[in-house]
Amino acid sequence: MRQRIFVSVVVCLLIVMMGIGTIAADKKNDYFVNEAKLPFKALDGMETERLWGVHNGAGYRIEVPENWNGDLVLYSHGYRNEEIKELTVDNPANLRKYILEKGYAWAASSYSKNGYEVKQGVKDTHALGEFFNGKVGKAENTYIVGHSMGGHITGVLAEQYKNTYDGAMPMCGVMGDNELFDFFTDYNLAAQALAGVSTQFPAPADYQTTIVPQIKETLGLNTGWLTSEGKKLRDLTMYLSGGERPLFGAAFASWKDFLFTLYREDPSYGTQGNLIDNTDSIYQLDSLPELSEEERELARLIPEITADPQARNENGLAKIPHLSGEINVPVMTLHTIGDLFVPFSMEQLYAQRVAENGKSDMLVSRAVRAVGHCEFTPAEETDAFTALVKWAEDGDKPQGDQILNPDIVNNEDFGSEFTSPLRRYDPLKNRN
Repeated sequence: MRQRIFVSVVVCLLIVMMGIGTIAADKKNDYFVNEAKLPFKALDGMETERLWGVHNGAGYRIEVPENWNGDLVLYSHGYRNEEIKELTVDNPANLRKYILEKGYAWAASSYSKNGYEVKQGVKDTHALGEFFNGKVGKAENTYIVGHSMGGHITGVLAEQYKNTYDGAMPMCGVMGDNELFDFFTDYNLAAQALAGVSTQFPAPADYQTTIVPQIKETLGLNTGWLTSEGKKLRDLTMYLSGGERPLFGAAFASWKDFLFTLYREDPSYGTQGNLIDNTDSIYQLDSLPELSEEERELARLIPEITADPQARNENGLAKIPHLSGEINVPVMTLHTIGDLFVPFSMEQLYAQRVAENGKSDMLVSRAVRAVGHCEFTPAEETDAFTALVKWAEDGDKPQGDQILNPDIVNNEDFGSEFTSPLRRYDPLKNRN
């Protein structure tokens, strides 16, 4: 009898302890999926099978057309602020109608965490593809597409799972990985130096309320009438973000204020230690390769920042993975030339890495004449996806833009071939 009572007490204690552990775990990771928001409607005039639910802590949506061709498109969404606790799924808006009409199924995941969580996005998107293969049917070909951080995820999937995917289309992607956060830092440190305020890294607590207004007033950013130092910030930003190119004036006017909001008090971005490293940054004010004394003096005013070794890992699947450019499947990228949130230079860095690996025959880069982040039309995305599939299945490599040739990038017509239609603010639209 005593033995039975002792066993019962032990079992009760174990149950309580397990319960405490569950509560603690839930408290630590309080992201959630509102399953009531997962159901979605078919497009007008289309009959599809639609599935939704939660898999491995991430919400998902799957849509399969009646005339399914046996192929799957996996879609990766962009960044969600880590302070937002609800996990949500995005449909591939510009591509959805087209890929369903052509017989493709698609699937999209929320990821089980918010924040700049590329590693988690890679794991959850890959897991959803495997779930699809078991739930719906084994896909004959699987293509991966994504926007912004989802472009970074798409690039990593193509490198990490070399025998799983048949083609990849990162759009407005963070293809330079950690270099994006260096760009945000370079912009803010250069603005501080040019405005004559004390350069501070990381951002102090009063940066947005006290220091940024002073910078804007000194450089003429708040009036649109740039001072001589303000023009230097504009030029420096141009060279940091992709070089001389059409629409940059409109791009700088659109993004100059927003870039200040990206300077953080915590430079870890959720990694271990400081992620920022500007030791290879070049603060250029003109197109001449040799640095002038003025450029050297500006560089001297900007503190040299070295990333903590544990924050950046170039091997394997780190929290913010490095894109090596070692690709074995066709990759088609799209990027707007005036984007300064994820600047055009991200594509150039990626193309350089691909070239260094001798894999340029596996990459096509397309430039779109627009200023917004991920500002693509359905025609631009569907044309690129059509070309990617034809390339993957028939071996016909499509046309792209020579984004590493500065003379071509600076041509007034650069990006016009794959832009449809020209935007209202584009000088080419009104040239005739």
